[in-house]
Amino acid sequence: MTPPQRRRRRPREGPPEPPAPPSPLAPPEDPEGEDGPGGPGNPERLYVLTGGGEGADRAEVDLVTLVVARAAVPPPGIQPEQSALLRLCGTPLSVAEISAYLRLPFSVVTVLLTELLAAGLVQARAPIVRQALPDRSLLEAVMHGLQKL
Repeated sequence: MTPPQRRRRRPREGPPEPPAPPSPLAPPEDPEGEDGPGGPGNPERLYVLTGGGEGADRAEVDLVTLVVARAAVPPPGIQPEQSALLRLCGTPLSVAEISAYLRLPFSVVTVLLTELLAAGLVQARAPIVRQALPDRSLLEAVMHGLQKL
């Protein structure tokens, strides 16, 4: 007995679908390709984005640090990437999510965040570590002791 054969799908004969409008948070499309001279993978572009700093005074953030914007509207005169970062952080996002949404390496995002933190435009806070919370049995013992009073 032979297995059933799959049929190839044929393209539809209707008019082509219009392309989706670009997201306001997505970086602009580069006609030379993703890794072309102006693409996000270009080290020269990343150097310009970070201002050419050596990064010695970077903020202490890691991939799970939560970042939230303090202002709803980005102030005039900041870089487009920082403006996009502020628009993204209307609700708390981790640095890893910001890096993915902006399609920028983690190191570049930390430099941008350092500048925004220094200007007071964003707030960064470390996630709550489970071990830092008191033990549940201790809290229950305190609660029962207070109820007996």
